[in-house]
Parts: sequence; C-alpha cells; structure tokens
Amino acid sequence: MSTTTVATSAAVPDDGVVQGPRKIRRRGERSLTTSLASHGILIVGSAVALFPIVWLVFLSLGPDKDDYLHPGGIWKKMTFENYSFVLQHTSFFDWLKSSLIVSLGTTVIGVLVAATTGYAVSRMRFPGYRKFMWVLLVTQMFPVAVLMVPMYQILSDLGLIDSYLGLIVVYCSTAVPYCAWLLKGYFDTIPFEIDEAGRVDGLSPFGTFARLILPLAKPGLAVAAFYSFITAFGEVAFATTFMLDDKKYTLAVGLQTFVSEHDAQRNLMAATAVLIAIPVSAFFYLVQKNLVTGLTAGGTKG
Repeated sequence: MSTTTVATSAAVPDDGVVQGPRKIRRRGERSLTTSLASHGILIVGSAVALFPIVWLVFLSLGPDKDDYLHPGGIWKKMTFENYSFVLQHTSFFDWLKSSLIVSLGTTVIGVLVAATTGYAVSRMRFPGYRKFMWVLLVTQMFPVAVLMVPMYQILSDLGLIDSYLGLIVVYCSTAVPYCAWLLKGYFDTIPFEIDEAGRVDGLSPFGTFARLILPLAKPGLAVAAFYSFITAFGEVAFATTFMLDDKKYTLAVGLQTFVSEHDAQRNLMAATAVLIAIPVSAFFYLVQKNLVTGLTAGGTKG
C-alpha cells in the first residue's frame, strides 16, 4: 500500500523568486501605520482639550494679577495664596451655596417635569400632542435679551425677584423643553409591552411610569440631569439681573466681581475658576456611567 504525500509549497512567481506565505489580516485588525496615526491624532486632540485647563491652573499659581503677561516668571514664585485668599476673604462659600441650591433645584424640578412631559407625549395620543412638542422647541429660539424684560416683569409681579425659586423657574424654562425632547426619544426606545404588563398587574399609568419606566430610563435621566445642572450652574445673564443681594450671587456672577472698570484681578479669577470646576467635575463623575448610553439611545428612534 502506497502513501501519497501532497506537499504545499510557496508560490513561485514568473521571476523565479520564492515568496513566503502572505500574512492575512483579521477583520477589524489595523495595520501598524493606521494604529500609529490614530493614536497620534488622539494624543493631539487630548492635548488641545487639556491645554486650556492646564494653563488656567498654571496662571492661578501666580501671585500677581499681571503674571499672565509674563507667564514664564510664575515658575519661580508659584504659590497657593490666590486660593487661600478666595476661600478666606471673599464670599466664595455663599456663592457656592447659591449655585448648588439653584442648580440642584433646577435639576430635580426640571428633570421631573421633562420626564413626565416626554413620557406623556411618547405613550399617549391626545389632541395637539405633536404641536405641543414643536411649541417647546420654538421656545428655545428666542434670545436671552428678548426674554429678559418680560421675565423680569413676571417675576416682579410674583414677588420672586432676588429669590432662589424665581431663578430656578427661569432656568427650568430653558432646560425643560430640551430635556423633554431628549427623554421623549429615550422613552420611545422602551417597549410598550412593559406598560401593558404593568397595567395587567394593576398599576396605574403613573405607577407604571414611576416603578417600571423610570428605572429603565436611568441613562436618559442622567443626561437630562447633567444638562439641567450645567445650564443652571454656569448661567450669568439671568442670575446677574434677577439676583440683587451679593450674598445670593451664584459662582458665575461672583467671578465677575474680580473685574472692575479700571482693574482686573486675573490671578484671583483663575483660582476661582479652578475651584468652580470642582463641583461640576464631581457631578459629572456621578452621572458619567450613564451619559454615553443616554446620549446615543435617545437618537435611535424618532
């Protein structure tokens, strides 16, 4: 009995040069050049994004208000005196308290109203529900300068000038329309069968919303909460106009007190700006797990 052996040899081209087996690239596998190029672009993009933050922190360590004109001299005289001055000799903690009250109040009330609005439009069909959502969108088209006077008149008639509640209501008028659209898109991605299952179990429409839908909508709620918080925390125009007591200034308004007609204490502004970023960073850390999911899921279904 004979055995036939089949030998696999490398391909021999016409020129007679034997070539080894060619490496086959797997699907999704990138070449070394592509990998280096992508990493290089990411490094450059990260550097561009981080440079303003690093520069701000660096300027905040300069003891003189004109150090920004000669930043090279800061290396020899770095100090934390600007931070100690802001914390001990300004109303920073009053500003922080006002900002947290207004921002958290806007977040809680705004997200609650936006969630109920988005759920109602997503699940219920009432006369004019489409027009209602378009009306919410149209309200975002008016500039702040146009809204300032009528809002001031309304708050004055209600006795809400120089009050946290008045500022929260104003900020909710900005945050709720956008968040309602966002959450409506997210609720559309949740199967309607879940609502039907809740009703079969004897839950009311609000009970279904509170006990079944909201837990599934955490990513969308996280995005809405983050947007509402940022909107209220960094806003300047309304807070400057409606808050008259300097003890009720928010951080964004208090930052302006370092700039006068004839002087600008830029070193103190830089230190205060760094301190302002801490609460926002902490809030972002709390909700960042759900941000990406919430941002992408809301746009998958119209």
